[in-house]
Amino acid sequence: MRKALLIVSVLFIAVISTACINNIAVQELNNKANEFMMKGDYESAMNRLQASIDLDATMYETYYNLGIAATNAKKYETAIEAFENGIKLKPSHADFYYSLGVAQSSYADSLVEDSIYDEEKGETIKKKVTDEDKSKAEALKIAALENLKKYLEMEPKAEDRETVEELIKDCENFGKEVPPTQTKVIEVE
Repeated sequence: MRKALLIVSVLFIAVISTACINNIAVQELNNKANEFMMKGDYESAMNRLQASIDLDATMYETYYNLGIAATNAKKYETAIEAFENGIKLKPSHADFYYSLGVAQSSYADSLVEDSIYDEEKGETIKKKVTDEDKSKAEALKIAALENLKKYLEMEPKAEDRETVEELIKDCENFGKEVPPTQTKVIEVE
């Protein structure tokens, strides 16, 4: 009986020690990620945040920060996934919905851009926008619209309400034909 109690005690201490070590490692990774974010090194921040999630996938803040870093790095699929995973952990965190909407809207815009900047070549190149790109962009704008509206429902007195309402209008108007502007011809005498 004593051996069994000793083994259980040793295992309990080992588990507690491992948890403490993990918490310290997670905090260190998150702090380092924050430093990289402040420097604009979003790729390195994303790497640290993903490592933090690998150690402890229960911290919603880490998912939020990963989503922010990925959005800034224009890695929209990673950002969307991070925000969605964070929402699963903490659906009452309103900022997830705003940031998810921004990532979805930005991703949609990037899909329908007809040119992109190639950093390696240092030049802008033309890109063919496919019907698949357009369809995916429309679906993303619809999802963004829902998330932005949810954010405003959760934060009715949000300081950034005007900005969010502009994003909502952008999503609502996405894909609608803009009528050509009428120009008046002036005759020169």
